[in-house]
Amino acid sequence: MIDPHVHLRDWAQREKETLAHGLAVAQACGITALFDMPNTNPPLTDRATIERRLMEVAALKAGVSYHLWAGVTSKRNQVAEVAALAMDLYPAVVGLKLFAGHSTGNMGLTEEEGQLQVYRWLAEAGYDGVVALHCEKEQFMHPELNDPNDFSSHSRVRPPEAEVASVADQIRLSRQAGFEGHLHICHLSTMGALEQVEQARREGRRISCAVTPHHLLLSEEDAKRRSLWAKMNPPLRSQEERSALFTATLDARVDWIETDHAPHTLTDKEGGASGIPGFSGLLLAIKALIDAGIDETLLSELAGGRVKRLFALEQVKVTIPPYDALCAISDRMARQYPYDSFAGLRARSSRSLPPSPRWSE
Repeated sequence: MIDPHVHLRDWAQREKETLAHGLAVAQACGITALFDMPNTNPPLTDRATIERRLMEVAALKAGVSYHLWAGVTSKRNQVAEVAALAMDLYPAVVGLKLFAGHSTGNMGLTEEEGQLQVYRWLAEAGYDGVVALHCEKEQFMHPELNDPNDFSSHSRVRPPEAEVASVADQIRLSRQAGFEGHLHICHLSTMGALEQVEQARREGRRISCAVTPHHLLLSEEDAKRRSLWAKMNPPLRSQEERSALFTATLDARVDWIETDHAPHTLTDKEGGASGIPGFSGLLLAIKALIDAGIDETLLSELAGGRVKRLFALEQVKVTIPPYDALCAISDRMARQYPYDSFAGLRARSSRSLPPSPRWSE
């Protein structure tokens, strides 16, 4: 399987997770390739730091094909540098990441004018590769609604309209700038955002979107249980939104599943950090889709087939673990971290009926 959205920490964040640990857990979950995000500390926004990261991973000799996204900033020369770097070091550097809203690392470019400039600079540089987008519009956020004792309040702080408006912005601004590359909407959590993507496709735009295991399986009701530490960006949505997104995934309206694996210490979470360990959740999402009767070919596409084609990763094999092993592997790998946001789901699933035997081995 291929996971094109992970945060492997290390360096100044070694207390959260090391590269070696994250790669080992990913491999144990059946992930054969992954794409690391640039909001590390220090961030992956220049050639020297990116080359250092690639060299350190190579030295680990991990059994996972490692790739990364280079981050863009508000500086013209930096955007030109990473655009050239993405073309020069492809596929080790698979593309660029633009945070159209702040998240962990505060790399957000929150103003429309700044986002438009980035697209213009990329067009001028002749970059026509993939730009991965974190879409949450700051003007629609309500930090005054945050309740540190109730993680479900995060769903009101960052409401659905913040995502929908930001996705619309990126489609519009990139067109206005003459950018001819591929837009990828990361961790889509709302049907409104999906509809924006589908409209752009009908208009001939190069665009894709992905969902995470937590947005497929969990709702804001789970966030009310404090011991799950289920706070992330974008946040969990209503049960109705979650169910609709799950159905849309079964209907092949989403391009792929990505974990947004983002571990923190419990101290970080107590301080309000957003992000959860996600590798074990991928296996639970696959099981849930199988239980819902997903077509085997579609499941393979969601688990890495479409990523493999878009990024021309011909050397990477997409293999889904045996159905009968999914829960056991997931449970074991969840214990590699200090908290498990999927624990409530595991308890609910243990009471459900067994699936069709056609997927069993």
